[in-house]
Amino acid sequence: MIRADQAAAPTTAERVAEAAAAIRARASLRPRVMVILGSGLGELADEVESPAVVPYAEIPNFPVSTVRGHAGQLVIGRLQGTPVAAMRGRVHFYEGYPLRDVTFPIRVMRSLGAEILIVTNAAGGLNEAFSTGDLMALTDHLNIMGMAGQSPLVGPDEPELGVRFLDMLSAYDAELRALAVRVAEQNSFTLREGVYAMVGGPAFETMAEIRFLQRAGADAVGMSTVPEVIVARHAGMRVLGLSAITDMAVGPRAAHEISHADVLAAAERIKPRLAVVVRGVLAALSPIA
Repeated sequence: MIRADQAAAPTTAERVAEAAAAIRARASLRPRVMVILGSGLGELADEVESPAVVPYAEIPNFPVSTVRGHAGQLVIGRLQGTPVAAMRGRVHFYEGYPLRDVTFPIRVMRSLGAEILIVTNAAGGLNEAFSTGDLMALTDHLNIMGMAGQSPLVGPDEPELGVRFLDMLSAYDAELRALAVRVAEQNSFTLREGVYAMVGGPAFETMAEIRFLQRAGADAVGMSTVPEVIVARHAGMRVLGLSAITDMAVGPRAAHEISHADVLAAAERIKPRLAVVVRGVLAALSPIA
């Protein structure tokens, strides 16, 4: 006889099903787009119409945000006519969460019906043509943690979640990115495009690390996004990634002393344009939502 303490742990799929059921009990709308709002960028969720607001702490198995600037709420409703599930804040590897937990919300939103992920973050600029206050659409990424063996796909294979060996050559959707660029142009500002590098954090990068990442081809660096993108692609979702350049790590505008408070202050200045891009993309998607 198997004792209770020897029972097999629930699979990821079982944990996802439990969380999704709890959310369905609070929100009947089936989201088409999942929006992750990073550091200081969560106010866009205030625009969601007829919202059902569910704190992460009230969702079974859901990781809870601990970082300032991340409210820790799931907001489900319509934004620009499109059914959305907006995450006001995320969790990070540096908070002590395994990457499977960091990316758990992606699995849950996919289970609820989300087909597209719009993921935002605050990032340091590595491209000397950029400036603090720019927005960048991700064309690709450098998964520094993944190169060292830290991946949300490490662990037991669960075929019902996706393939064992994932092709990441087209991680970021070209059509969604082109749409975001057009929205920015129509609103008289430039949406940069470039490669995002993810590091583990929470310490900011040394000058040697900055030079390494720049020479490796990164245009911006941050401590999030890549694990979520991997799992979104694993689940068959299309992805649009957007970075708010909240400080410059290189060039004449480099901030050699940077704090999280500085990042949040810069994000505050950037978020009106980020909101314009997200709203514009969702409005374009709403006729087929």
